[in-house]
Amino acid sequence: MTVNDLCGILSAQKVNIADGNRQITCGYAGDLLSFVMGRAPSDSAWFTVMTNVNVCAVATLADVSCVVICEGSQPMPGFKEKAAEQGINVILTDDDIYTAIKKAVNEGQI
Repeated sequence: MTVNDLCGILSAQKVNIADGNRQITCGYAGDLLSFVMGRAPSDSAWFTVMTNVNVCAVATLADVSCVVICEGSQPMPGFKEKAAEQGINVILTDDDIYTAIKKAVNEGQI
C-alpha cells in the first residue's frame, strides 16, 4: 500500500505529501515520542494524536512512510512548515486510532 492509498482508505485530509507513492509496510501506534523513536519500524504508517513539531523530528529519525494524525487533532503552529521542510508525509483523519488502524488493515492489508 502507498501513502496515497492509505489516504483514500481513511478519507483523510492531506497536510503534506512529499511522496504519495512511498510504500507502507506496516503500522505503528504511539504517542510517547521516545517509544516511537526507538520502536516504530521504518516504512510504517505512524498513527498518533500528537501534533507538535517534535513529531516531524521523530518521523524523520524513525524513517516512517507517513504520520497519520487521528481523532481530528489539528497540527500546532509550525507543524505543516516543518513537515514540508523535512519531506514528511502527513495526513489527518477524524477516526480514532483504533478505527483508523482497523480500516488500514482490513481494506489496505498492511
